Amino acid sequence: MSVNVREPVDVLVIGSGASGAAVTWSLSEAGFSVACLEQGPWVPPSSYPTSSADWQFLQQTKWHYSPNVRKLPADYPVNDDTSQIKVVMFNAVGGSTIHWTAHVPRFHPSDFRVKTLDGVAEDWPISYFDLEPYYDLNDEMMGCSGINGDPANPPRSPRQMPPIPIGPDGERIARAFDELGWHWWPSDVHVNSTNYKGRKACNYCGPIGQNCDRGARASSDITYIPEAIKLGAKVRPNSTIFEITAGDDGRATGANYYNANGEQEFQPANAVVVGCNGIGTPRMLLHSTSNSHPQGLLNSSGLVGKNLMFHVYAGASGFFNDLDAPTYRGPLACIIMSQEFYETDPSRDFKRGYTFQMGRGQGPAPTATGGVSWGKNHHAEFAERFGKNLGLGVIGDDLPEEINRVELDKKLTDRHGIPAPKIIYRVGDNSKRLLAHGVNSARTVLESAGASRIISSQLNTNTGWHLMGTARMGEDPARSVVNQYGQGHDADNVFIVDGSVFVTGAAVNPTPTIQALALRTADYIRHERSDLKS
Repeated sequence: MSVNVREPVDVLVIGSGASGAAVTWSLSEAGFSVACLEQGPWVPPSSYPTSSADWQFLQQTKWHYSPNVRKLPADYPVNDDTSQIKVVMFNAVGGSTIHWTAHVPRFHPSDFRVKTLDGVAEDWPISYFDLEPYYDLNDEMMGCSGINGDPANPPRSPRQMPPIPIGPDGERIARAFDELGWHWWPSDVHVNSTNYKGRKACNYCGPIGQNCDRGARASSDITYIPEAIKLGAKVRPNSTIFEITAGDDGRATGANYYNANGEQEFQPANAVVVGCNGIGTPRMLLHSTSNSHPQGLLNSSGLVGKNLMFHVYAGASGFFNDLDAPTYRGPLACIIMSQEFYETDPSRDFKRGYTFQMGRGQGPAPTATGGVSWGKNHHAEFAERFGKNLGLGVIGDDLPEEINRVELDKKLTDRHGIPAPKIIYRVGDNSKRLLAHGVNSARTVLESAGASRIISSQLNTNTGWHLMGTARMGEDPARSVVNQYGQGHDADNVFIVDGSVFVTGAAVNPTPTIQALALRTADYIRHERSDLKS
């Protein structure tokens, strides 16, 4: 087979999601020649579900969170039959930021020191304060709505916009927290409360996870990527990378991929930056075997794919008969949060903790198909829930365990014959105790808020949004895959910038931390690796 060889670049970035887009912009700004290859397509705003009258059904089919349900050409299958939590992700320019709610709390300083503080997992080789300037830079690029003064977190620079209004339903839940004497705070979100950088303010229509043709909800395809292209970056969608190549010295030389026409091409590069998420990255590394990396790229420790963390989710939902407005109005999940039970408490029977994230109800179709029974009681149950339900999600710190892992499947492949990832994951005992406490606490809040009836779930299984830990950072090459800058221990010109490098998962959404880490890695390359620039 003839292979088309592209013009060499300084840096090849694999993936255009939260992390890859940030690196592409930063290195382009510094004068590096950058090619960013993305497995998925460009997604025009006209194709967003919310631009269609049947958007509520599109979110159950080709806009479903799971690639195993969507089965679009850009998706690869995931064997999660042996996982208690199902994997969700999205492949497109912008990655999974195309399909997220943009809730962006930061890690706590304690999250980087859980071994020292709590005797579990491992400490990170960096601190919160190493990341703080990059958190700030990322907020500037994405646009953050929020307010200072949260007592649960360190002081920080002002947000770019005031917080999204929490609405009468948010005020009701906030009063319940106040009555209990428990912490709450308006959520930090990458959703515009005012016009920002040419993007319109949110109109509070509700289905924010299905994207926004106003540009009110940030995603990396409308923030970092356009700026990177202006600076000269080459972004190639519909490019399915199947192998990072390496020379006899172990250093990367580029990557082989299939272009949009299914033709094989080779992109030479002085360095390779991988941002394919905590499932796609170990899949890529394990499939990239060579004489210098017989067990897979960067895998001399045997830890590539190990220590998979998802975040464990549970929660409770309350039904209210006396609300001032229906609960499907306003952003779905960017309302208030509580970190009352975030840090380790010796009086509790689990380590670390969890965050409450308030959620609203959804439209009629998701309500009718999302737990309402079919049969003679269907209409009564629908009437009880629709526009009347408010929830508290419990997002728990999912401590790393080597038995939770990503492997290459021996039979299942994608359309090009590339092995699919196989997920082996079970919820640990600490997580089970943590979630049980969280559900009981959520019920307490909803009771205080005056719910007429409360239902709860001890474990939500279709919640594998946060893919972390499978190529973790550390100082010891025998116990980690990359160093504190995301640079491979086994190859100094390979960098990983997605959630794979997480040492622990904390109890908050990981995207702003992923982006901060990516910007820090890019800054290291800019200032310390001039040898990579042609």
